[in-house]
Amino acid sequence: MGTLTRIALDGYKSIKQMSLELRQLNVLIGANGSGKTNLVSFLKLLNEMLGERLQIFIGTSGGAQSLLHYGSKTTPQIQASLEFDTPTGLSTYYLRLFHAAVDTLIFGEERLTFQGPGFPRAQEVVLGSGHRETLVRAQAEAGNQTARVFRDLLRTCRVFQFHDTSASARIRQQCYIEQNRFLMPDAGNLPAVLHRIRSSEPTAYRRIVSTVQQVAPFFDDFVLAPSPLNDKYITLNWREKGTDTEFGPHVISDGTLRAMALITLLLQPEEDLPAVIVIDEPELGLHPYAINVLASLLAAASLRCQVIVATQSVPLLDQFEPEDVVVVERDGAASTFQRLDPEKLRDWLGDYSLGQLWEKNVIGGGPA
Repeated sequence: MGTLTRIALDGYKSIKQMSLELRQLNVLIGANGSGKTNLVSFLKLLNEMLGERLQIFIGTSGGAQSLLHYGSKTTPQIQASLEFDTPTGLSTYYLRLFHAAVDTLIFGEERLTFQGPGFPRAQEVVLGSGHRETLVRAQAEAGNQTARVFRDLLRTCRVFQFHDTSASARIRQQCYIEQNRFLMPDAGNLPAVLHRIRSSEPTAYRRIVSTVQQVAPFFDDFVLAPSPLNDKYITLNWREKGTDTEFGPHVISDGTLRAMALITLLLQPEEDLPAVIVIDEPELGLHPYAINVLASLLAAASLRCQVIVATQSVPLLDQFEPEDVVVVERDGAASTFQRLDPEKLRDWLGDYSLGQLWEKNVIGGGPA
């Protein structure tokens, strides 16, 4: 559909002002509290906004004061623009959210701009102000073609975080078997998605299973069958090599469960991939060899879609090229985002890996 070429963001959490050009593969590195996760959080806000859940997101995030850079007295509004390069031209979505009563955010401005061949001037659609939820979706459903394009562009940028693998996590529970079109942000519908892929794309399914076996040699296959008590639900059951005994998701280690979710996300059929995949700290709980496999999967996926990854893993960083890496640091109270320049590191990389340069604080992104 299109490539997200630039994000400009002002006034969001630690991000006072930022303009970041994006590539197919973007690896964000930085110390704790530098602002990596705040950019991921903003992209999550867009996900919720397109589902008309902006006010719920604000409420569950601690209110608008926690989202505005140092609160509403310092920063009364958030501004952002996203530029997409599409086959028909350059499309830009702009929003401005200002602080309002009961500690929430209201749209001060929302507009869409399109510039393409055959249009001597940019075509602009102003969606208005004063509304609590985006009007992109309503305008798209009302038949506005420009709004439809932006709706589809924005909702194909999806944020995934597979950190919660506790006993009560959704990934360890039964899920509705028909909820299988897209993988959920927390992989709560993983067995349903795998069941669909196995049925409709057996080659992709076998690739997923064989890759899981690389990081979990004891693993034989998933046992994906509807529950005998209610065939509308399915559980992530699996089988170990050398035995017919079936195990449930409650006996899978946290790291293996996260690896299963990541592998499914990145190896699903190309037509199912989101246009932009955003993953926060995918290395959590993974063995070093599994991290190497993950790096290969991320690089391969970036040939088919855009990938944005926030990480603190030196072994993961070692697998990428300097031009893929964005260093996030704090300059006083504000986060800065700077893509590495390969030419400036040419002499260093003759003797050290990229991860070693990060550890030595040569490329920045450290606590010092």
